[in-house]
Amino acid sequence: MARELVLEVSNDLSAIENTVELVVKRCDFCESHAQRHDFNFRVCLSEALANAMLYGNRGDGHKRVRLEVTLGVDEVRAQITDQGDGFDPNSIPDPTQPENITRSCGRGLFLMRKLMDEVHYNDRGNSVTLVLRLSSSSEFEVNEVASA
Repeated sequence: MARELVLEVSNDLSAIENTVELVVKRCDFCESHAQRHDFNFRVCLSEALANAMLYGNRGDGHKRVRLEVTLGVDEVRAQITDQGDGFDPNSIPDPTQPENITRSCGRGLFLMRKLMDEVHYNDRGNSVTLVLRLSSSSEFEVNEVASA
């Protein structure tokens, strides 16, 4: 049975850590996938919240970020919506291309696309939906390293 969590987060970067921790603690049935969930989901949710606050809301302390999370048995889905004008995610340069290696923009979007199973933006570009399927594997899945 899926559970939903809806939060209105102040546009304050210091709120990100506590917000992510609150969401992860609500996902008690994700424990069998804890390592992947903890790394992939925490990193991407933190990045999406930071992007919404810094770029979407342009650091405006009067604006808020809406976070809607569905904690399912097989997947975790988070929609992060800011109060900004939006953007075209396809206009952000690929940070792995040689000409962009030293540029700071695009790294968070790259991480979200690589660590999540699905990343979708609304038409306006002010809302991103992150989907992590708990039963699938990811290219960047964190694995324990056995010591010899």
